[in-house]
Amino acid sequence: MKSVPYRGRFAPSPTGPLHFGSLIAAVGSYLQAKCLRGAWLVRIEDIDTSRNIPGAADDILRTLDAFGFEWDGAVAYQSQREHLYREALDSLAKHGATFPCACSRREIADSTLAGIEGPVYPGTCRSGVPAGKAARAIRVRVAETRIEYVDLVQGKVAQYLATEIGDFVLRRADEQFAYQLAVVVDDAQQGITEIIRGADLMASTPRQIYLQQLLGYETPSYGHLPIATNAAGEKLSKQTLARPLDANNAAPLLFEALNFLGQHPPLELRRSSQKALWDWALSHWSLAKVPRTRVGPMQML
Repeated sequence: MKSVPYRGRFAPSPTGPLHFGSLIAAVGSYLQAKCLRGAWLVRIEDIDTSRNIPGAADDILRTLDAFGFEWDGAVAYQSQREHLYREALDSLAKHGATFPCACSRREIADSTLAGIEGPVYPGTCRSGVPAGKAARAIRVRVAETRIEYVDLVQGKVAQYLATEIGDFVLRRADEQFAYQLAVVVDDAQQGITEIIRGADLMASTPRQIYLQQLLGYETPSYGHLPIATNAAGEKLSKQTLARPLDANNAAPLLFEALNFLGQHPPLELRRSSQKALWDWALSHWSLAKVPRTRVGPMQML
C-alpha cells in the first residue's frame, strides 16, 4: 500500500507580528516536515476579520523569510476560502448535525456548568429556537462520545465533548465561520497529514477530530509543543505584549527556540551563521527530544 506523502503546515493569524512563541511552533512544524522529506505549507488564518491588523500578514511572511523558512506552494488565506466552509456547513446541516441557536453569551453563562474553556452550552435550542427569538449562530450537535488520540509529544489525550465542551459554534452570530470549522476544512482540503503546533490548542483537537469524523475526512496526526510563557506565567502572545521577532537577531533566536524544544545545539552555533544553524537542526531534529510538558520554561526575550 502506497504511503501518503507528508504534508505539514504553519498557520498564524494576522493579528500582529510573530513572537518567540510563534517561532517555536514554526521551527517545530518546519523541521518535522523537512526531516521527513515532506512539504511545509503556510496558511494565513485571517477568517476572523475583526481581529486582523492591516499589513500583519505580509509582515509575517517577511519575518519567516528573514529567518530562513522555505515554504512549499502558494500561501493560503482563509478569507479566500469561505465557499469551502459554506459547503462543509451545508453538508453537516443536510445530515442533521447542526442546529440554529438564539442564545446570547450571557444566557449561556447564566444557565450552565463550567467546562474546560468556559460555559458548556445547555442545549436550549437543540429542539428548535424558542418562540419570539431569532437564530444567532449555528452549532454542531455533540454526541455523548469520548474523543481519544495519541499526541506525538504529549501522549494519550481524551475528552468528553458533551460534558467538557458541549454543542459548539460553527458559524457565529456575526455570520463569520468559526475557527474550528475553518481549520478542519483547510487541513482536509490541503491534504495535511500531520499537525505540529502549540499546546495551547490541545483542547481544540478533540472538537476538530469530531468534525473530521462527521465530514468523512481523514484525521491527521497531532503533536503539541510546549508553550513559552513570560515572567508572569502568561503564554507569550500578542495579547500579553510579547516582543516581536527581530530579524537582525535571527540566529540567536533560532538557537533559543531549538533549546526550548529540547534539541540543544552546540553552544558555538549560537554565534554562527543562520545557515549553519539550520544545517545542524535539519540533521539533528528529533521530535522525541521535545519535552513532554504543555508549558515550557519562562522566556525573557
